Amino acid sequence: MGNRFSGLIVTAAIAAAASAAFSVSVTKTSAQAPAVSGAALKAPPLKTAWGEPDLQGIWTDEFDTPLQRSAKYASQEFFTEAQRAELDQARSGILNRRATERDANNGYNGATFFSMKHTGARTSRIADPPNGRLPPLTPEAQKTAAADREFRLAMVQSTDTCKKGLAACAGWKYDPATSPRRGELPPRYNTGRMNRNDGPEDSSLAERCLTGGPIVFGGNTGSFRRIVQTPGGIAIFYDVGQGQGWQRNIVMDASPHLPASIRQWFGDSRGHWEGDTLVIDVTNFSPKTDVFGSRENLHLIERWTRTGPRTIAYEVAIEDPTVWTRPWTLKEEFTRQSDQENRLYTEPRCIEGNQGLPGLLHGRRVEDAAFAQGRGPDPAATDNTADFASTAVLEDPLQQ
Repeated sequence: MGNRFSGLIVTAAIAAAASAAFSVSVTKTSAQAPAVSGAALKAPPLKTAWGEPDLQGIWTDEFDTPLQRSAKYASQEFFTEAQRAELDQARSGILNRRATERDANNGYNGATFFSMKHTGARTSRIADPPNGRLPPLTPEAQKTAAADREFRLAMVQSTDTCKKGLAACAGWKYDPATSPRRGELPPRYNTGRMNRNDGPEDSSLAERCLTGGPIVFGGNTGSFRRIVQTPGGIAIFYDVGQGQGWQRNIVMDASPHLPASIRQWFGDSRGHWEGDTLVIDVTNFSPKTDVFGSRENLHLIERWTRTGPRTIAYEVAIEDPTVWTRPWTLKEEFTRQSDQENRLYTEPRCIEGNQGLPGLLHGRRVEDAAFAQGRGPDPAATDNTADFASTAVLEDPLQQ
């Protein structure tokens, strides 16, 4: 796939052939009902043999719901059935079209590799703030984000991306000279793609197979999760991306969080039961983990509630006072899948990182050597990162 692979593929879709309007390997349901609450959440849940609410099984979100609400839906929390049908029809047309030149150049034909599920009932997974959007960044977080962006823009200033005034160069200007910052370290630990491959850490976390989606998304959209319970313990395996699956263990013995000096990619999860709801407090994230700019100060409080034989209501409160001006809340509903038809095969490798990344680095060294010998273009003048996104993803009206 060359250097066209991006972390976007991890969060955008599961690679799958789209042979019809929508293609997704999940148990069929007739519709996604609005989030349940109150008396509905108090329905007696299924119990384990030792008397705890039973959350076990393979679960997924069977519908597509954008993280943030489009401005066109303003304060509308749920779509009407007519709006869902209209969106499904429009999105189906995107999948069934021929590949565009952009798709071909980017290495992924969006109509083949990007599957879409039916539109969900919610207009956004963010339930609070009421506008369904991420809260504003703090002044300090804005400065941090600006520093990151300026560094990445400097990496493309001598490329056609800036010469042609493309969107990926917005806020910067073309300069045929190689940026003097090209040899610098990033302002902070790099988690995204940049137009440089001097070493593995110039690549995104997804290319390095280090994460498959933060906990804040319950794995990430389109993923499957297997929950296993034992007396005094809960484990969740997230089957996400293209081999970036990971295991999460929930400590249920009422012990305190790990010392602040111990940091983990997916944080330290401490759980307890509040009635029929599993409540998980997650702290101690690594500064190498990134959730919209939040890193080591990220704090999550998750709530998992069995709402029926085949449904779980998931809610997570997210806060980081160093990044957002207020906490925010996300809601999803997961549906139980067939244990037989949707068996998880936990492949202990990630194709892109284990095989692709060494190839990317070797290819860039070959380009460097050729240019030094007077052959080929200047690698600094070739943009290998901007505008990767498949046209299918960019045109998805649910994401606009």
